Amino acid sequence: MPPDKPSKNEDEYFARQDQEALGKMRQRQAAERRAAERHGHYMKCPKCGGDLHTETFHGVQVDRCGDCHGIWLDHAEIALLVKEENGNVLRKVMHDVWASLQKLKAGG
Repeated sequence: MPPDKPSKNEDEYFARQDQEALGKMRQRQAAERRAAERHGHYMKCPKCGGDLHTETFHGVQVDRCGDCHGIWLDHAEIALLVKEENGNVLRKVMHDVWASLQKLKAGG
């Protein structure tokens, strides 16, 4: 007559299988949460959370917030500005950015 209860080894085996499955599910859920959070920050202003829009000034792209008008540069954009001789490009970009901000301020 077969026993009604599985052996201890079977209990341990299935408990281990359940633990492994739960661990994989938790890892997958954590990765999905991280991806969703990262995507939720994409092209968002670090200051106010508004949407960032890319604008090009003298071949350099800057990200500007439509709400607080903050200007954001990533490392590649900064490297491009620093690489240019004499800082002329940096001056031109900042002059154009400033002029465009003044137009926004004036309502134009």
